[in-house]
This record gives sequence, C-alpha cells and structure tokens, in this order.
Amino acid sequence: MAELSVEVPAALTARLARLGVGGLEPLTGGASSLTYHGVLDTRPVVVKVAPAGVTPVAHRDVLRQARLLKALQGSDVPVPHVVLEDPGDPPDIPPLFAMTLLDGECVEPLFDVHADLPSGGTVAARFRGAAAVLARLHRVDPAAVGLGDEPVLDPSDEVERWSRTLETVDQALVPGWPETRSLLQATLPAPARPAIVHGDFRLGNLLAVGPEITAVIDWEIWSLGDPRIDLGWFLINSDPQTYRRPVPDLPVPRTTDLIAVYRAESGGTVEDLEWFCALACFKSAATWSLIIKHNRRRHAPDPDLEAMGAALPRLLARAQKLIEAARRAGRDRPPR
Repeated sequence: MAELSVEVPAALTARLARLGVGGLEPLTGGASSLTYHGVLDTRPVVVKVAPAGVTPVAHRDVLRQARLLKALQGSDVPVPHVVLEDPGDPPDIPPLFAMTLLDGECVEPLFDVHADLPSGGTVAARFRGAAAVLARLHRVDPAAVGLGDEPVLDPSDEVERWSRTLETVDQALVPGWPETRSLLQATLPAPARPAIVHGDFRLGNLLAVGPEITAVIDWEIWSLGDPRIDLGWFLINSDPQTYRRPVPDLPVPRTTDLIAVYRAESGGTVEDLEWFCALACFKSAATWSLIIKHNRRRHAPDPDLEAMGAALPRLLARAQKLIEAARRAGRDRPPR
C-alpha cells in the first residue's frame, strides 16, 4: 500500500472551493482515504476523500461511510453529521464527503503511551461509556434506518476474511495461523441477529470530552453482521494483557465489568464471548501483520510498528487458548 500524501493537491483545493469548502489542512491517520480539516459556511468540517487512481470500493468507498453516518442520524449513537457529498468521476476524480467536526480528543490508552493522557478516572469512564455506546449501536435495527439491503457477514465469513489477509503476509510473523483458523471454523457459534458492526470499535476510534463519548468515527469497514464481532474486538483492545505493552498504570475496567455494562445497555444476554475474543485475537494478528508488511515497504520503516511483530504469535496462542476454554466451559462464560 502506498503511503497517502499529507499535502493538499491543488485540484482538490479548487474542487472543494467550488463546493464551498476552504481552509483545507491535512489530518493524519488515514490509511484508506485522505482526511482534511476545512471550513464550510463558517463551520469547521472534516473532509474524507477516496484516493485518486483506484476504484473506490470496500474500505475506500467513502460514500458508503457517508451512507452509514446519515442512517445513524437521530439514533442514540453519536456520530458526525454529513453536510456535503460529491461522487466525483472515479477513478480520476475520486468521491468525497464532508461532515461536522465534533468536539473531543481521540486517545488510545493502551498505545498512546507518550500522549498526555487524561486522569485514570476519566479513562475508566471512557471505557465504560464506550461499552454502552457499542450496545446502543447494536440495538439499531438496520432495516429501520435504511440499511437492510446490505449483505450480512456471519462469523465464518469473518474468519475467512482475515484468513485471506494472513495468506498475503510474511508467514514468519504468524506461525501456525492455519491451525487457529481451523479451530475457529470447527467451533463456530450460532450467529446472532444481524446488527450494524463498526469493525474497529475501540477508544482510538472514538472522540471524548472528559469522561463522555462524543462521537464514533472511522467507519471504513462497517458491515452488517454478528454484534459480538465488535464486542470481542473492543474487549481485547481494552485489556492491557492483550499486547503487553508498557502502558501507564491506569485503572482500566476489568473485562467482566465492560461486559456487564454492555449487557445492561443491550438488555439481553451475550453468549460465546470467548470464541469472539479468540476471533478478535486472530483478526488482530492479521491486521498487525498487514501493517508490518506495509511498514517494511516505507522509505523509513517505523521501528515501533516492526516491534509489534513480537506480539503476533502470542495473539494466535491466546486465540487457541480461548477456544479451548470455550469448549470446556460451554456457553456464556466471560473470557479470562
């Protein structure tokens, strides 16, 4: 994957000026689309633009992200408001959309170890607030908000999705991953009622002011599917033991506490969580190995990204341990 430019192309500046958006400044962090800060009618906005020269599909389909944000307007899920869409003429003139810039900071306590982190009580409140927001997202009926025509991905589809990623990376990074895949496929849980799945729900993709979650952002890989896919991912990314990074001594809520918040907000039980946390570990090994693959192609690879390779065998081993624990314990036991 080529690194996305942080400069503002002159053609894009002129195009957005015709649409009423000025003052463009690049925002960092985009891996699948280009992101800018701008001003529309005196209002600060965020502009997302698909990369030029490629077909805007899958995670590059920014108008699909805009569709999701518009569908969630009026729901209990805090998201930016879409204020502008332009389909362009891809691949040469890529699609784009603009959304409101909401208040809040984006901090990932398990990774942003050098950031100016909020207080421990604030961090703990954000984790609990995130669990509640996730449950509210999963309560939204996709058909009721106009998303019922989207294909539904079941747990088996999710395993195969990340298996295809693992086939493309340095196999030395992920030893024995086919065995983990086989274990996941051999122990598939019954699928739950389809819900809107964010795909990368964690504190790093939320905005917060103090303890309050103000927005869920970065919807590049949203889908309809089993809501426990999101929950398992959120849980492993809220557990300092997942990556064993040197993080500040913050009072991160226990996994069982976050599950309790989610259950209370969702109003129901949540079964087979160990399996979905195992899937999340498998997915994390896939995504990090892909990040490392792209990092190695840079002119100046980031040593911190390369260092994440040491965690990948542990992630796969943890996935297998969780699957075996699920086999022994049966259904509806919280992961350990």
